[in-house]
Amino acid sequence: MAEPTDVQRLVKQLMAGASPEENRALLDALMSGQVASIFEKLQVEEEPTLRPVPTEVQGLRVRLDLHGAKPPVWRRLELPGDLTLPRLHDVIQAAMGWYDSHLHRFRTGRDHRSPYLVTNFDVDEGEDGVLEDDVRLDQLLATKGDELWYEYDFGDGWDHVLRVEEVLEEPPSTVHCVGGRMACPPEDCGGIGGYEGLAAWVRSGYDDALLPDGFDNSAHAHDWLPLDWHPDHFDLDEVNAALAVAVAEPVAVTGELAELADQLEGRGVRKLREVLGRLPSHGPMDVSDGEAARLTETYRLFLDVIGDGVALTGAGYLPPSVVERFAKLSGITRWWIGKANREDMTPPVAAVRDTARALGLVSVRNSRLTPTAAATRCAPHPRALWQHIVGRLPLGTKDVDRQAGWMALAVACSGVPAEEWRSETSDLMFALGWRSGGDRFSPPSAHSPTLEVLDQLAGAAGTGWRLAGTDLAVAATARAVIRRP
Repeated sequence: MAEPTDVQRLVKQLMAGASPEENRALLDALMSGQVASIFEKLQVEEEPTLRPVPTEVQGLRVRLDLHGAKPPVWRRLELPGDLTLPRLHDVIQAAMGWYDSHLHRFRTGRDHRSPYLVTNFDVDEGEDGVLEDDVRLDQLLATKGDELWYEYDFGDGWDHVLRVEEVLEEPPSTVHCVGGRMACPPEDCGGIGGYEGLAAWVRSGYDDALLPDGFDNSAHAHDWLPLDWHPDHFDLDEVNAALAVAVAEPVAVTGELAELADQLEGRGVRKLREVLGRLPSHGPMDVSDGEAARLTETYRLFLDVIGDGVALTGAGYLPPSVVERFAKLSGITRWWIGKANREDMTPPVAAVRDTARALGLVSVRNSRLTPTAAATRCAPHPRALWQHIVGRLPLGTKDVDRQAGWMALAVACSGVPAEEWRSETSDLMFALGWRSGGDRFSPPSAHSPTLEVLDQLAGAAGTGWRLAGTDLAVAATARAVIRRP
């Protein structure tokens, strides 16, 4: 007999796709107390039937439809038959425009009771079955008319069906979209019903009379909707650009970052894989001597200012004369609104000192801040100093600092403009399970000692908080860290 906490799920599973007669029979059984045999039947799961792996790979032209959407929301895709189901999941997410922020499931039929493939999440929850990781597309679809169903977000219940339109003798060299219609619904909009209400409101020109329930007003709804979302929008080039990112092989990483990537993959989250799969992530890992000098300038100036060492104040701060001199040489005084002569009142100076210490460039002994042996050796040689910094990143001993550091490095190495580092890093940290305070829905801050170092390398001391654009040398630095043997 099922546990009481399972009853609602099992009843929903049984009723999904049932005929009116079957539903009446279920109600009769519930009323008469004859539920044990029903739940026992549900607990005997039928496994999907897989075809043998073909000796030759063929291509499949499939139509992917969002089930129940009117007018139809669909994409026509050409896929190689040897595509594994986890990669097919990536393809569906990219082709439709989903954000991959919920669980998914592949099943062999429309009925929710149909045999399905289990995910790593299911295995972690104690389920047995055929793991989707080991299954290819051509083991489920092989002839014209064959169907495979894909459910995304068990709350909203987005059902998709892939139907084979044509078997191609030659598999496509890469996944691509050849047609489609309509935009993907917004995430978490309440399923087909919620989507239809939003679509009607947008198509009306945002008529207040059609504002869907759940929004305080039109401004609230506009803020919630994805920017420029319109239900009738479809752009083939946009879809294929998203597919190119989705199927790109991620750059090879090892150690902690590889473990974090595996952790996310195990949860069915592909965000980090997508970041590491971006073309710039595969770029060069070295910088020129001139770039090394520019990247390390802030730290070299700081080491030059403190010389053989400086006595700290009674409160443990740098002397005002040192703060003032460094702030002027580094460019901080050009944008900082304060006097820049007290370390406790000039956070940009304190940030350089803190990261220099974390990088092993300075240390405090007997109330004096002095350069370390490594700093003395490297400071006259910008490339050597750059290599030292690469060898020390990411910074931190706490899990949150190290994981945020790895995520920041992954984002920076992928060529993301500096003004987007924090938002993307925060999204990745959210995927890893970190939250802001006690609110489980709020993404965490992206701040970390490693991100602070990346800011300094990009010239934050001279520009303040106005870092923008892609610095190719900073991206190469981040790649040198994450691809370090």
